[in-house]
Order: sequence, then structure tokens, then C-alpha cells
Amino acid sequence: MMRRTWAGIVAGAAGTTALNTVTYLDMAVRGRGASSAPEDVVHRLSARTHVPVPGEAEARENRASATGALLGILTGVGVGALYGASRALPWRPAPPLAGLATGLAAMAGSDLPMALLKVSQPRTWRPADWLSDLVPHLVYGAVTAAAYEMLGPGRQSPSAA
Repeated sequence: MMRRTWAGIVAGAAGTTALNTVTYLDMAVRGRGASSAPEDVVHRLSARTHVPVPGEAEARENRASATGALLGILTGVGVGALYGASRALPWRPAPPLAGLATGLAAMAGSDLPMALLKVSQPRTWRPADWLSDLVPHLVYGAVTAAAYEMLGPGRQSPSAA
């Protein structure tokens, strides 16, 4: 089980890198700015928990921005760990279906906190907004599933083949 979870963590890190790459590529192609949502989540969590983001002015904003990015990485790696652990269950869908489910789980892991904290209201998103959110998460799921298949237990090493 631990080997599967660690393989999932590594696969989730690969998926997170792919998600970030697709997101930044979209920003470069369309000339759109970065979302402030992760930083806004940090500020809302800070207000709700009464745990201030340390620093003044620019340093505080930089810390909130970095913490928001780290929460995104944590979500990607965490969903990857869950993916790896789930591969020990008796029902194991094929990697394409598992990748789709994993991408949607990662999307829920980032969108639900934003909605619950009223940082963003997905119900009001336009189709282009949904597409900008969906595509990187689907890439995340596909890469996470593929990486896990390459790393996971039961995989023969090249020297054993």
C-alpha cells in the first residue's frame, strides 16, 4: 500500500507539473493574467481561522500568493496519493477512465474550497471559464494516471524484461 501511495505522490507531482504547464501556456497564448483565486483563498482562510498571514504590505501579499500556489501543489500531490492508494482496491478502472476521474477530483479539490469560501462562484462561470479550468485538470488526470502506470507496483524494471 505504501509503495502504491508513494508512486501516486510522484505521479501527482508529474500531473501537477503538467497542469501548471498547460495553465501557463494558456496564459501565454491568450495573454491573460494569473488568477488571484489561490491567494484569495489564503486570505479568506486567514480571516476565518484568525491566523494572520505574516508581514506587511508587499511581503504579506507575496506570502499569500506563495501559500496559494503551495496549496495547489498540495492538492495535486494529495490527489495523486489518493490515486495510488485507490489502485489497491478490487475495482480498478482502466487508466483513461481513472485519469478522467482523477482530473475531476483534482478540479473539485481546487474549486470547492473557492466556492465554499465565496472566492469564486462556479455557477456564474461562462463556458470559456469552465474550459480554462477543465482542460488543465483533465491533463493533470491523464498525466497522473500515465505516470502511475509507469511507476506503480507490478511494473517490471527494464532490466527484468
